[in-house]
Amino acid sequence: MKRYIALLRGINVGGKNKIVMAKLKTNMIELGYKDVFTYLNSGNIIFSSSENNLNNLANKIMSMIYHSFNLDIPVFIILQSDLKDILNKSPDWWGNSNKEIYNNIIFLLSPLSYENFYNEIGITNSQYEKSFNYKNIIFWSFNRKNYRKTNWWSKTANSNISNKITIRTANTLKKIAEM
Repeated sequence: MKRYIALLRGINVGGKNKIVMAKLKTNMIELGYKDVFTYLNSGNIIFSSSENNLNNLANKIMSMIYHSFNLDIPVFIILQSDLKDILNKSPDWWGNSNKEIYNNIIFLLSPLSYENFYNEIGITNSQYEKSFNYKNIIFWSFNRKNYRKTNWWSKTANSNISNKITIRTANTLKKIAEM
């Protein structure tokens, strides 16, 4: 069995796309997944499965969410070991203890490419934010005080590709990588 992390996009945000984590966990167990944990209320599921195909896993979970909650929610699946590898490859400026900086990872949902992401969002405003690509993710950090001056802040939520990405904070990812 392999350990996976499912990141659900856009649930329990501003009263929209409500999913109760306890019910989601029960549904995951009913699908046959083992050692299921949820973390926070933002759609982070850690589970074990003998399935090797990430697309199959994502499709099964999306189908379950649709049938159980009547929601069409994109799901990003990653091996827990791959997330650990990604976190170990983070740039020096990302994920440190500086509380003035907000550190995120942007996960690109298939089939979104870096090229399409950057064509839609543009480049970062280097005065207030930084980014670094690695595998199928983008490390992204910005100054908390000046988040409205960043190029990406509003665009990640209000663009033609906003439903093709999901974003998590450094602290959340570090926690679920060890669960």
